[in-house]
Amino acid sequence: MSVTIETPHLLLRQPEMGDWEAIAAFLGSDRAQFIGGPYTRRTAWRAFGHMVGHWTLRGFGIFVGVEKTSGAPVCSVGPWYPEGWPEHEISWSVWTTEAEGKGFAYEAASIARDWAYSALGWTTAVSYVDEANVRSAALAQRLGCVIDPTAPRFDDDAETGIDRPYHVWRHPAPDTDGTPEAYA
Repeated sequence: MSVTIETPHLLLRQPEMGDWEAIAAFLGSDRAQFIGGPYTRRTAWRAFGHMVGHWTLRGFGIFVGVEKTSGAPVCSVGPWYPEGWPEHEISWSVWTTEAEGKGFAYEAASIARDWAYSALGWTTAVSYVDEANVRSAALAQRLGCVIDPTAPRFDDDAETGIDRPYHVWRHPAPDTDGTPEAYA
């Protein structure tokens, strides 16, 4: 099954080989510090394979956001639930400084969350955000999320690559006024 979602500024699609150099550059940079990076090219390849394989094994996964005007892959966003994750997650990363501040992450995360709720039948979702990642925390708030101190956490943070303090941001439930279900 191939899934493509169009937003006003982006085309969200499954990762493909042509994305490799852009994601390797992102994962090898300091921009990846909040997701376990910077990575070597070898570990970036494994992470990329994880993204691709998630689609095969789960039938959904993180989309690559391609900017419509340039045709360049600029972000990754979408539903994520690898083995060992406590809950379904909506994940996002903006790959370059040039793509920051254009609303791409908000646009993509909003529609990816809607897709997870409608197409996948999710009734809740979280985002795991490093406490020092102020940009992602601001995006979570803009998406209507709130910190959920009662949410399940990882059993082994070292195994997930999350080795620093993080918040679990609860997304609003589908078909609500925007208030996360746990706080309605």
